[in-house]
Amino acid sequence: MTKQASQIGIRATYMRGGTSKGVFFTPDDLPASARQPGAARDALMLRVTGSPDPYGKQIDGMGGATSSTSKVVIVGQSSHPDCDVDYLFGAVAIESPVVDWSGNCGNLTSAVGPFAIERGLVTAPENGVAVVRIWQANIQKKIIAHVPMSDGQVQETGDFELDGVTFPAAEIKLEFLDPGADEDGEGGAMFPTGNMIDKVDVPGVGVVEATLINAGNPTIFVDAVTLGLSGSELQPRVNTDAELLAKAEAIRANATVAMGLVATAAEATEKRPHTPKLAFVAQPTGYTASSGKALSSDDMDLCARIFSMGKLHHAMTGTGAVAIAVAAAIPGTLVSRVLGGGRHDEIRFGHPSGTLKVGADAAEQDGSWAVTKALMSRSARRLMDGQVFVPSNWSSEQ
Repeated sequence: MTKQASQIGIRATYMRGGTSKGVFFTPDDLPASARQPGAARDALMLRVTGSPDPYGKQIDGMGGATSSTSKVVIVGQSSHPDCDVDYLFGAVAIESPVVDWSGNCGNLTSAVGPFAIERGLVTAPENGVAVVRIWQANIQKKIIAHVPMSDGQVQETGDFELDGVTFPAAEIKLEFLDPGADEDGEGGAMFPTGNMIDKVDVPGVGVVEATLINAGNPTIFVDAVTLGLSGSELQPRVNTDAELLAKAEAIRANATVAMGLVATAAEATEKRPHTPKLAFVAQPTGYTASSGKALSSDDMDLCARIFSMGKLHHAMTGTGAVAIAVAAAIPGTLVSRVLGGGRHDEIRFGHPSGTLKVGADAAEQDGSWAVTKALMSRSARRLMDGQVFVPSNWSSEQ
């Protein structure tokens, strides 16, 4: 009889952050071969989450078979003197052997501070608010998390309600500093083409008006009518329409080329599925959220939806919220146009699960716009702390 591989246990924490869930590690938790970027680390993250899974369920791993729940995070001591921790995020594809490290997860950002405190990476006060300075390694940006503390522990329970999350929890305030890349930044300009609105030629679709922006994550904004939608759609309407999803991906992929992030549309689809994200916006309209909550046009300033890893997101990505805030604060963008034009420092938008308030501090300097920070609140909670098990031959299975 052939001897089978044994299993090994790896220290891990399973956390909810905002409307996402992911498996959190410190670098020291990982096997030596997986502590550096490369094939070994990707293979481990795929095995942890249960990908690639041709059944699309991730039954044999910790992934939840959605883009919101197939995520991994590595948090360690910061290599930057003005930050406390470095935060690296991986979006794990469900059916293909791909881990995309190109962008941030704004939702899971809210869990980074609590995780760092609980794992002893950051010193926090007994009571009050711990200020955790986070270096987001994917996008080379600084984020400040304000984490409530009680009797020496992270305060995880509370009465802060977040649409898209069933139970209330403690509020964690987040500041995304300088979310728009600048001319000298590694991510390029905030508007990589130099335009507030571009016309992107998409084969099979036509010329599409879009705002291409680096803020939070690289993001593409189009008007809902471009996709033949009203802007009030929920997941079942969009995610069961294969033709619509293909059209959305064609727009995303070709806009990715226009942003200078890949050489071809095929490369965007095959190797960079996580970013940039495609979002569509529309003027306020009433609809029934996925929870059954009735929303009216008076509850919001605009409707917004976003695609994540090829499907419509069940709520709104955190980085999508940052991008909306930034685009709303800058006159001339498509988001500003849908809002009626001009500058909007704080807005509330409707998403499939409800509404969310965001804001951004923007200023015009010598004819160009700069954004110092974007603000939003989230919540986070530990779901499990212990070991995640993988076969000892995980590195050779992929």
